[in-house]
Amino acid sequence: MKRITRRNFMKHSMAAGIGLTMASPFSRVRGANNDIRVAVVGINGRGGSHIKEFGKMPGVRVAALCDVDRKVLDRRAKSFKDRNEKVDTYVDVRELLEDKSIDAVTIATTNHSHALITVWACQAGKDVYVEKPCSHNVFEGRKCVDAARKYKRIVQHGTQSRASNGWAHQIAAVQSGKYGKLLVSKGYCCKPRWSIGFKPIKSPPKNLDFNIWLGPAPLQPYHENLVHYNWHWFWDFGSGDMGNQGVHQIDIARWAIKGATLPKSVISMGGRWVDGSNYFKDQAQTPNQELSIYDYDGTLLIFETRGLVGKYDDFPRKVANEFYLEEGAIIGGKFYPKGSDKGEPLVDVEYPRRSEGNFENFISCVRSRKCKDLYADILEAHLSSALCHLGNISYRMGNEVSFGKNAETLGDCKIVSDSVKTVLENTKAIGVDPSRSTYRLGPKLEFNPETEKFVDNQAADKLLTRPYRKPFVVPKRV
Repeated sequence: MKRITRRNFMKHSMAAGIGLTMASPFSRVRGANNDIRVAVVGINGRGGSHIKEFGKMPGVRVAALCDVDRKVLDRRAKSFKDRNEKVDTYVDVRELLEDKSIDAVTIATTNHSHALITVWACQAGKDVYVEKPCSHNVFEGRKCVDAARKYKRIVQHGTQSRASNGWAHQIAAVQSGKYGKLLVSKGYCCKPRWSIGFKPIKSPPKNLDFNIWLGPAPLQPYHENLVHYNWHWFWDFGSGDMGNQGVHQIDIARWAIKGATLPKSVISMGGRWVDGSNYFKDQAQTPNQELSIYDYDGTLLIFETRGLVGKYDDFPRKVANEFYLEEGAIIGGKFYPKGSDKGEPLVDVEYPRRSEGNFENFISCVRSRKCKDLYADILEAHLSSALCHLGNISYRMGNEVSFGKNAETLGDCKIVSDSVKTVLENTKAIGVDPSRSTYRLGPKLEFNPETEKFVDNQAADKLLTRPYRKPFVVPKRV
């Protein structure tokens, strides 16, 4: 495969994107079979689901695969060969995007490459299905929205709950007013996230293009806690479980707050606990216990992330959403009136019915060219992903305080207080002695949703974006 410079790539892809958008609703002249040709980028984990889902759709063909790991690429391509199906393979996504026969690109790479590939794909005239979170920071999410709108691309996000009739019904019930005002929209991401230990610095394996894998991130040594999964727990590449599993539930929590975009303030607390004697002593950086509180001017969005779960009955796994209203709470799809532990069926309310899954909805909109019909449009993706980043910014700017310190800045809401107690109590799962340990308490940061900047806080604003390593730069002007 010939190597291309980013300058040549951008020159050709932008010209192609603009011209093809004007000439056709797709990025190429449609063939006689009218198939939509899809390329899947990042195929080791979630990308396998992309291949499976798009591969079984009538009128859709998985035409290309792209991955920085040649072993993964060869393994996935073999299954096509075994079925006598042709599929092109690429290591460098920039070379893939030069292929004018590709209509849509689906992205299941590391989080820190999601936005860059989304922007490049839009510029190259491709529609995009991007996994969650769509961005590594707030700036990137907004650039994804800008690129989708400028190049008139269909861009869907991998927050599949938006395709659920069950969640749509709960959201409509919350917003109906029949249970009074929504006071707290709460989400949980409590999945096992224990110590990852340490992996030594070594040379990258020959099958891995580590330079492309690093992409926008700073140049740094390779170790096996990065590739292929534990990168989630390093700030250069991931955003902790808040932006991993948590973005699904934080999206539902925001969805329930009618008209919600971004909050007026955010504050977080938490820590990374490995065991009772070795606090903060594994290789990872992101918290495995975190609580973030967002103020939506009368409604709180509370998000509880706990990773020390799953081994003991006292601390079970929990991935859920709860809605606390003036008249009671909606939990597990039922309404519990105040003072009652007996759940009732939800009120019968009108809500937009979902007739297909997220992947099918994406293809339907690729055909119709109606981005308004997307279940998880890139704008919603940006806003929910940004919530994860804002919570992490408060956490990263925090200071260590003793367990016994009364954190008045977290507020006096009982649901918040109960969550704080739960997060700290959960550390006992690894034998933490509260009298000898600390947690990190972030500052309460005021935020302007319209400018997507913090209020008079340059230090916090710096964390809304990142320094980019050339040529893997998310541009300010897309």
